[in-house]
Amino acid sequence: MTLYTQQEKNNLRTWILITGFLLFIIFLGWFFSYLFNSPSILYFAVIFSILMNVFSYWYSDKIVLAMTRARLIEKKDNPELYRLVENLCITAGLPLPKIYIINEPQPNAFATGRDKNHAVIAVTAGLLERLEKIELEGVIAHELSHIGNKDILLSTLIVILVGIVIMLSDFFLRMSFWGGGMRRERGNLGLILMALGIVAAILAPLGATLIQLAISRKREFLADATGALLTRYPEGLARALEKISEDPHPLKVANNSTAHLFIASPFRGKQATSWFTKLFMTHPPVEARVQVLREMSM
Repeated sequence: MTLYTQQEKNNLRTWILITGFLLFIIFLGWFFSYLFNSPSILYFAVIFSILMNVFSYWYSDKIVLAMTRARLIEKKDNPELYRLVENLCITAGLPLPKIYIINEPQPNAFATGRDKNHAVIAVTAGLLERLEKIELEGVIAHELSHIGNKDILLSTLIVILVGIVIMLSDFFLRMSFWGGGMRRERGNLGLILMALGIVAAILAPLGATLIQLAISRKREFLADATGALLTRYPEGLARALEKISEDPHPLKVANNSTAHLFIASPFRGKQATSWFTKLFMTHPPVEARVQVLREMSM
C-alpha cells in the first residue's frame, strides 16, 4: 500500500462515514417515529443529521481544540518548536499548520483540521519538557503524517458524529423507558417493538464507538511508518513512544471521545491484553509500534 492509495482510502472513508452516519441517524429517527407514532421525530432526525454533518465538517477541529483547552502560539512564543515544524513541513511538502500548546504535564500530541491548508498540531507542555529534540522531531513527523495521509478530517469528524449518536440514543432510551406516547400494538407486537427500541438505543453508541476505535488503531501504524521515513530516524519516534507511555501523569483534558486523536493513549493504568479489551483500545499496543519502528532501523 502506497501513501497515495492510503490518502484515497481516507477520502473514501470520510465520505462513507458522513453518509453512513447520516443514514444511520435517519434510520433511528424513522424507527422511533414509528415506535412513538410521531412523524415529527423523523423530520427532526433528517434535519438534525444534515445540519450536524455540515457543522462537523467546518467546525469539528475548533470543538476539539476547545475541549482540550489548547492555546494558539506564535513563532515568538517558541521559536525552536516553530523551526522544527517548519523544517519538517518543507521536507514533507506541506503548508505550515497552526501550532497549539496544551498546558498539561503528560507528554502527548495530536493533529486536527479539515485538510492540509487548515491543519493544526497540538502538543502538551509535558512533551516539550520531557523529550529530546530527535524524539520531539519523531512525534511532530508522526502528526504531520496524519495531515499528509488525510487522516485528520476523518478522525476529527468521528469525535462529533459518535457523540451525536450517543446523545440521540440516550434520548430515545429515556423515551423508551418512560414509554411516553408509544404506539399501542396488540398482542406481543408492542412488547417486541419496545424491546427492539431499547436494544437499538443501547447498541447504537456501542457500534459507533467500535467503528471509531477500529479506524484509530489502523491509522497509527501508517503514521508511525510515514513519520519515520520523513525523519529517516525511526529510533527517535520509538524512544518518544516509550517515554510517552511510561509517563505517570494523567491528561485531564482527555476523554473517551477525543482519546483516539492523540499519538498515544492519554489514559493511564494497567492495560489489559484480552481480545475483548483490545476491541475498546484507542491505540495499538506501544510495544508493537516500537517493535515495527525498530525493525525499520535494521
